[in-house]
Amino acid sequence: MVKTNIFEKALAIQSPWYVKDIQFNVDAKRLDIYIDFTKGSTFPSTKPEYPDLYNAKDTIDKAWRHLNFFEHERCLHCRTPGIDPGENKTELVSPPWAGINSGFTLLFEALILELCAHMPVHCVCQIIKEQDNKIWRLLKKYIDRTLESEDYSHVTSVGMDETSRTKGHNYITLFVDMVKGKTIHVAEGKDHKTVSDFVDVLETHNGDRNQIKDASCDMSPAFIKGVTKFLPEAGITFDKFHILKIINKAVDIVRREEVATRPILTNARYILLKNEKNLTRRQKEKLEELQLSKLNLKSIRALHIRENFQEIYKASSEEDFETLLKKWYFWATHSRLDPMIKAAKTIKKHWAGVLEWKKSQINNGLLEGLNSIVQAAKAKARGFKTFQNFRIVVFLLTGDLDFKTLNPNVAIM
Repeated sequence: MVKTNIFEKALAIQSPWYVKDIQFNVDAKRLDIYIDFTKGSTFPSTKPEYPDLYNAKDTIDKAWRHLNFFEHERCLHCRTPGIDPGENKTELVSPPWAGINSGFTLLFEALILELCAHMPVHCVCQIIKEQDNKIWRLLKKYIDRTLESEDYSHVTSVGMDETSRTKGHNYITLFVDMVKGKTIHVAEGKDHKTVSDFVDVLETHNGDRNQIKDASCDMSPAFIKGVTKFLPEAGITFDKFHILKIINKAVDIVRREEVATRPILTNARYILLKNEKNLTRRQKEKLEELQLSKLNLKSIRALHIRENFQEIYKASSEEDFETLLKKWYFWATHSRLDPMIKAAKTIKKHWAGVLEWKKSQINNGLLEGLNSIVQAAKAKARGFKTFQNFRIVVFLLTGDLDFKTLNPNVAIM
């Protein structure tokens, strides 16, 4: 009696439920707790049209995996009642400890969600000794059910970025609420139809495509086409991060072409691609050597063009921003460095979207930050076999979803 009372308190089991028996198998490293309900107990229906309490019509034996008892696996068993609220159809009562996934308690599910937020699913499976398909099903249920109640009526600014599911293959596109800094949609592929998919989801959740005033993306023709066609009121902002990728690529091409005749540039790639404040002491010393005027390196001229472009974003007004951008364009296109000229002309081709940044002031650090989280998760998992699994992880890590509506024990990150 004493030990059953202890477990009733530890498990927060209350009337009409009670612990009937406990079986502890040392060799199997397993603790089984058997729960029952008192005779004559009544239970509510989950259907609002049946507000009364109903007697048990029959019972079914069910079991749930619970948090371990020290290093011993713990399982709750219960003679679960079925009630008939009036349709001649038995409705199985869900005990208060039952999770949303068959076979797990709420507390065990909360543990799984917490673990999956910090490590790959296959690692979690090794720890808890469960099959990965069962864990993926659990995560999908939590993600999908929580997304059902999401409201996007407030969304006015959206960022989009593509990433691959595995190295170099099978792309997905993330759509991010740039005000709240959370992923609100994940689409398969990276063509213009992904924007159409996003709009469908947006409007299913009380959003309005005409309410989206700012859309941040890279210079992908597919994204430009998608935004133009499906988000008619949105101004397109080409974010600084993706523009710098274009310019940095040009700087690196200049270095690669020059290193063949100027060996001093050997192993200098990251010295030229990183911002000076991020260089190590040794890298700064090397950069100072490369900047000596007597060397007259093309790579250093390319670096100065990139650094000058970064300074443009400090302009105090839209007019100054455009003036400085025009001066930069003239300098870059007259640099006699073909890769830098090509990069400048790419920017000129998307001039309006580059200027739009000063007006929208979209903080692309949010998009970059979420993308880095996704990339880190992909690297840990060594890629994802299916789009569905990748989608689940993206929402789990960057969706800022409130699972407490489903499980009050969840407290991820």
